[in-house]
Amino acid sequence: MSAPAELLAGARARRVFSGAAWSVGDARGPLDRGWTGTRSWEGPPLDGTDVWDLASVTKPVAGLVVMALAERGALGLDSTVGAHLPEYRGGDKAELTVGQLLAHTSGIPGQVPLYRDHPTRASLLEAVRLLPLTAKPGTRVQYSSQGLIILGLIAEAAAGQPLDALVAELVCAPLGLRDTVFRPDAGRRARAVATEDCPWRGRLVVGEVHDENAVVLGGVGGHAGLFSTLADMERLGTALAAGGRGLLRSDTFALMTAAHTDHLNERRALAWQGRDPAGSPAGEKFGPKSYGHTGFTGTSLWVDPEAGRYAVLLTNRVHPTRTGESITGVRRAFHDAAATLRADAPPPPRA
Repeated sequence: MSAPAELLAGARARRVFSGAAWSVGDARGPLDRGWTGTRSWEGPPLDGTDVWDLASVTKPVAGLVVMALAERGALGLDSTVGAHLPEYRGGDKAELTVGQLLAHTSGIPGQVPLYRDHPTRASLLEAVRLLPLTAKPGTRVQYSSQGLIILGLIAEAAAGQPLDALVAELVCAPLGLRDTVFRPDAGRRARAVATEDCPWRGRLVVGEVHDENAVVLGGVGGHAGLFSTLADMERLGTALAAGGRGLLRSDTFALMTAAHTDHLNERRALAWQGRDPAGSPAGEKFGPKSYGHTGFTGTSLWVDPEAGRYAVLLTNRVHPTRTGESITGVRRAFHDAAATLRADAPPPPRA
């Protein structure tokens, strides 16, 4: 049993999650992959075709869309919110830039449960527009799902297409991602891994986005809403480990994945987290130029460009409840195991 497999089987035994799937590899593909556990605590065993709620791993995928649109001249990193969204003109967000939204330096607060008081898409989007800034733009990294919601709206306005269509065209189609979608259909929902027994909805959530603000938005947002499979995520990881192959020009990709906020309180690339010196979800052994993203449901995707290695971890750590922080240590240990996995072992079979 590989080190990642043993680690994740142990975490499942400690009830950190009911199921986990993983892939560690490089630009040629996976070096180690597998799955352990069940789709829910009472559900069927994972079989490798399982559909996972990516949560905030949606953010860098939306970021790839924005960078692809920038390559095409549809928008610029210095473009302002007001230039693309007329309803924002004259407000405190009019002069915020696409680059600030990507780097989480806009000053827009994050993790605000707007869904509690705004039960419709129109009212929630208006609440996002009116949300007061809590930092001067450009002075602080302040992780903001609301900023990514706005970024998704900008992408839609710039391209004249809905965000789900843009993800399908600019990310999924080039890489052959067949199951990476917003709003899974009935067939994919039947393969979905359970998330939370949601107090707000009064039921166990399966195959429907966990993030409540995304629910109100109709399941599609720049901040959350994507579902995917292990096979699709390792295809994305492989492309990232190959320098963005099939997605962006090399100079665009280098700009996106470089650290942009080292003069501030946290390391951020554009729509990606950087590896902070202490406490990084990437653990201790991924290199200093590593970038990636985590998702609240227990997902993550990290890449070490210097080692040419990616690591995908998919879990349902919010099942049946979001309480508990055990995933933090598991995630760090997983990345340490992924970083030290030998590259000379025969590759595992794909599902």
